[in-house]
Amino acid sequence: MKVKMIKALAVVFCVFAAGAFLLPTAAADDWNNRTTVTFTAPVEVPGVGAQVLPAGTYLFKLMDSLSDRNIVQIFNADGTHVYTTILAIPNYRLRVTDKTVMTFRERAEGQPEALKAWFYPGANWGQEFVYPKARAIELAKITHEPVLATPVDLGAAPAEALKTAPVEAVAPTGETVELAQVVEPPPAAVNTLPQTASSLPIMGLIGLLSLGTGFALWMFFKSAGRSKSASF
Repeated sequence: MKVKMIKALAVVFCVFAAGAFLLPTAAADDWNNRTTVTFTAPVEVPGVGAQVLPAGTYLFKLMDSLSDRNIVQIFNADGTHVYTTILAIPNYRLRVTDKTVMTFRERAEGQPEALKAWFYPGANWGQEFVYPKARAIELAKITHEPVLATPVDLGAAPAEALKTAPVEAVAPTGETVELAQVVEPPPAAVNTLPQTASSLPIMGLIGLLSLGTGFALWMFFKSAGRSKSASF
């Protein structure tokens, strides 16, 4: 009876471990917010490698790091080439949608729109993009509203510089204003921070531990079975 019980526990642990171990793969898109976007017209993007992207399909992802959850990378459609790496800060929205939302800054007629923010499906928190200060002031004059800016020369800076780059908001006059004039703060009832990390690494660890436990139980059962055979 005791051996049968151990065998049953081993099976249960192995099944649980397999499910937990497979979970990170199934939910990988939620971890890095991997999103495929198709632009029907050219779009200006900021960051390290700032440029105007031609119409086409692109892949957006958060950098795969626990400490860089507000750094966005734009790849080609198959993810083999990085066009730009963009600094962003969290922006809150009250109404969540089940689709990807991209917002743009208005531009003069005939000029490509400038990418403003990106919201992942089902998320209250999105990424508000930061432009080099000189360009941010130009965009602020065109749109008549403040724009997020950094004094760091992103065109010449390595991507690592984004981790420590200061962020401010600039008005059309070039004056610095409060960030709240650009990004939406959460309502008073919301006391949680933006979900910049994920439980997937923890679930993966639980899966590995459970798998190890199940294997240990299986070895114990196997050893117990041999001992029983030897006693006969």
